[in-house]
Amino acid sequence: MMMAMEENYETKQSSSSWCLASCINSSCVQNGPTLANVPNSASQSSATNPKNHRGGWKAVSFILGNETFERLAVFGLFANFMVYLTRELHLDQVYAANIVSIWFGVTNFAPLFGAFISDAYIGRFCTIALASFATLSGLMVVTLTSCFPQLHPPPCTPQQLASSRCVKANNYQMSVLFLGLCLLTIGSAGVRPCSIPFGVDQFDPTTNEGKKGINSYFNLYYTTFTMVLLFTQTVVVYIQETVSWKIGFGIPTFFMFCSVIMFFVGTRLYVYVIPEGSIFSGFAQVLVAAYRKRKLNLPMSEEEKLDGFYYDPPLTGTTVLSKLPLTKQFRVLNKAALIMEGELNPDGSRVSKWRVASIQQVEEVKCITRIIPVWVAGILSLTPMTQQGTFIVLQALKMNRHIGPKFQFPAGSQGVISLITIALWLPFYDRILVPKLRKITKHEGGITIFQRIGIGIVFSILSMVVAGFVEKVRRDLANSNPTPLGIAPMSVFWLAPQLILLGFNEAFSAIGQIEFFNRQFPEHMRSIGNSLFWCSFAVSNYVSSILVNIVHHATKTHNHPDWLTNNINDGRIDYFYYLIGGLATLNMVYFIYVARRYQY
Repeated sequence: MMMAMEENYETKQSSSSWCLASCINSSCVQNGPTLANVPNSASQSSATNPKNHRGGWKAVSFILGNETFERLAVFGLFANFMVYLTRELHLDQVYAANIVSIWFGVTNFAPLFGAFISDAYIGRFCTIALASFATLSGLMVVTLTSCFPQLHPPPCTPQQLASSRCVKANNYQMSVLFLGLCLLTIGSAGVRPCSIPFGVDQFDPTTNEGKKGINSYFNLYYTTFTMVLLFTQTVVVYIQETVSWKIGFGIPTFFMFCSVIMFFVGTRLYVYVIPEGSIFSGFAQVLVAAYRKRKLNLPMSEEEKLDGFYYDPPLTGTTVLSKLPLTKQFRVLNKAALIMEGELNPDGSRVSKWRVASIQQVEEVKCITRIIPVWVAGILSLTPMTQQGTFIVLQALKMNRHIGPKFQFPAGSQGVISLITIALWLPFYDRILVPKLRKITKHEGGITIFQRIGIGIVFSILSMVVAGFVEKVRRDLANSNPTPLGIAPMSVFWLAPQLILLGFNEAFSAIGQIEFFNRQFPEHMRSIGNSLFWCSFAVSNYVSSILVNIVHHATKTHNHPDWLTNNINDGRIDYFYYLIGGLATLNMVYFIYVARRYQY
């Protein structure tokens, strides 16, 4: 899922572009552009003025190309990473699953820090530039682990691998791998929160042409994202498994090199928006001011704010598009905006931002506070999706993957089934089903956002129930028809039902959450909302990792191995799936409780 954020169009003169100038004059880009000819008004926007060569689709083509190659690189590297860890580095499957889950979790949290640095200090261009170099460095390091014998353990036969008698990667080899993963996390921290907003900056949303450009940009962004996933989970995964891991990792590294080149080629065409400060500092100011005034009493009526009880200055800056009214929900936070003696200067400005906050800042904190319970409910709805990169891959490795006499379906490509489900379902849902539902429900979206998320949670439950049933059948067939490699006489496409259900889970729950965050935040806070969605994936990966470790240690006895033992034919992954399904059922009850009490 991608983040969608709309921000005001703004350009600045070179004399005030300290952030861009510092980046260009250092190592971000050499001989970069100045902003002397960048327009200051929407009417002279570079997206619409033919005399100005900045912004518009020329600039966006380079930004979109940079992002497409970057996603080809990162997703290409990790589409089959679970197989690499278990087959090439010979790690235990629990250890490998923890690495994948924890790394994805950290990577999905990192955009919050990248967004803060971009908004508060260096701007989007410099953030993407520095992050791109970090990503390229990380890809090179991980690729080197497959190229040099000193950086990976010696190879072993499939029989040794099946019996867990291979030499595992040592501490030095794992340290090099973790270094590459850390660099990739730094890269994702900068690219993910900034790529879409930087593209939106190239258009003027105050004009019809600019609005159409933004909508088309989002459509192209989602289209290229789907194409990237399909390519990486088929072609790249096939090369990694059947040709060479060196080539399979080298291709994504080359893509990232192309991404960096393309980004800097378009430097002279970009529109640059100067950072205006992070919204997170405003959140802290509200909490500090409210705590300092915790013993004060609020006015009896909120209308009294018109008489000067509350600090409510006019909005300034370029990113705020809508002014929020004072509400009665979470009234304790309203104390932060109470004006006390000596807190304002004669000109009406604040003496200290940490003693009194504006109504706008208070309501922004309330937006976050209202969202959190719904956000928590979304975490467990995404946890089943994290299994696509871990145990579902291990299931595929122990099934018949042959298609014809020569071709073998790559285990890491099984996620394509979910992608195809989403690609086929969404057009049908938007073009056919929603119009019919709209006539019945009289609701603009056919169904409410909470109904959409709830349906997705139901699919998450069903997917784990089906996954457990299929795994039991696979395990029984493998044990009743023993082979040296433990392959069950069962087609890998028996995994399709659970993957299709996971696709519906994503189409309803994940996309519903994106829509919810974008509708319930004001325009200038939508980047925060989309960051929360990435954080949902991060926490869901952590939840999965915690469950794996608890099950691994709690289910082992003297007579039986644990459910997630290395030989999955001896384990009970089906029980693990049922456990996740049970937690998802409890989450459904919690979500219904939260949704019925939510105040829009």
